[in-house]
This record gives sequence, structure tokens and C-alpha cells, in this order.
Amino acid sequence: MKALILLADGFEDLTLFLPWYRLREEGAGVALAAPFLHAVTGQRGYAVEPDLAIHDANPSDYDLLLIPDGPAVERLRQREEAVDVTRTFVESGTKVAAIGHGAQLLISAGVLDGRRVTCSPGIRDDVRAAGAVYTDEATVTDGILLTGRGADDLPAFAKALMALLGAPRRAALAT
Repeated sequence: MKALILLADGFEDLTLFLPWYRLREEGAGVALAAPFLHAVTGQRGYAVEPDLAIHDANPSDYDLLLIPDGPAVERLRQREEAVDVTRTFVESGTKVAAIGHGAQLLISAGVLDGRRVTCSPGIRDDVRAAGAVYTDEATVTDGILLTGRGADDLPAFAKALMALLGAPRRAALAT
């Protein structure tokens, strides 16, 4: 299992780190892609080094695309290579997970028409205008597409992400 995470300055730290580490915990290979090969910084000041530039990412090399929340999404949707990668994932039937404002990149990629999604409440009218059916739930899975409302819903998002990937459920720890 290989996952690609799209990043730019201003990502929401929690919505990057929790899914990233959860994927790694399941043994997934995770690559971070940013517009340029220099550190990107999250809203809370954490910096990460990308593994590759977005224009070097080959969607066919991955089983999942993850788009974290935050103002970074606005920066990503202005980059044609990020829009193209996102569109390619969806059109090829590869799994995509977006949380919060991550749906903005899906809007720019033109892949929401007729899909049931959730997102940050601040962009619900935008997803509706893009042809999606907005649902105010913690997470929504529509085929290959998982969307989450935001950082407050990360436990549900992580659980839905593992279900989307078909990861086995872990036994509860004995107390």
C-alpha cells in the first residue's frame, strides 16, 4: 500500500499528522508531495520536508491520495499539477481522502458532480455549487471518495480511512 499526501504551506497540522502516522502504523508507504522541494510549514508551526515535487508524482504509483485541511488547499488548487494529480486519482478509480477544506481541491479538479460529501461548513455552498450532495456528518464515503468535516472529527476520519483501505480492525487493548 502506497499513499500520496499533497501539501503546501498552511496545512492543518493535525489533519496531516494523524492520518500520516495512522497509515504508517498500518505499514503503508507514504510520500509527501509539495509544489517545491523545500520544507512546508503547517498552521501550528510544524515543518515537514516533502519527498517529491507534485509535478514528479505519478498517480499510478499510489493506492491513495490524501488531502489535509487548512489554507494550504487554496494554494494547492491554484497549482495545475495538484489539480491534475487529484483529477487523475479520481478518474482512474483510485481512493481519495480529503478532510475539511480538502474538498476545494476536488472542486477545482471537477470531480464532485453527483457525489455525496462532507467538508468544512464554510465551503458547503461551494461543494453544492460543484454538483455534490453536501451532508453534515463527521465523514462520508462515496465509493472511492472519503471526505471528512474537519480536525474535530479526526477519530472518525481515521476509522473511515482504514475501512476505505480495507485495513483489518485491531483488537481492543486489554485493560
